[in-house]
Amino acid sequence: MAISLSERAAKHVTNFLQKRGKGIGIRLGVRTSGCSGMAYKLEFVDEVLDGDLQFDSHGLKVITDAKSLAYLDGTELDFVREGLNEGFKFNNPNVKNECGCGESFNV
Repeated sequence: MAISLSERAAKHVTNFLQKRGKGIGIRLGVRTSGCSGMAYKLEFVDEVLDGDLQFDSHGLKVITDAKSLAYLDGTELDFVREGLNEGFKFNNPNVKNECGCGESFNV
């Protein structure tokens, strides 16, 4: 079981953490939301909490909780630029359907 970052995502997170002046990595999770049922949560992490699951990817910690890992196992977080837009993209092999706007999914 694992969650990883692409090299581009790791560089983006590293740059952001350096500008921020603190942090050890990124936390990924899921929450109930949207028209397809689940939505991703993403936040920067300053410390590991009891019960957190950790994965190392390109020198950064990728942290999640056990409940979210059931939906995120095998996911790679990428950072993409498409035209004038840029942002994180979740390459999640567990997704069965996504809503039209891409904000929510179900497994």
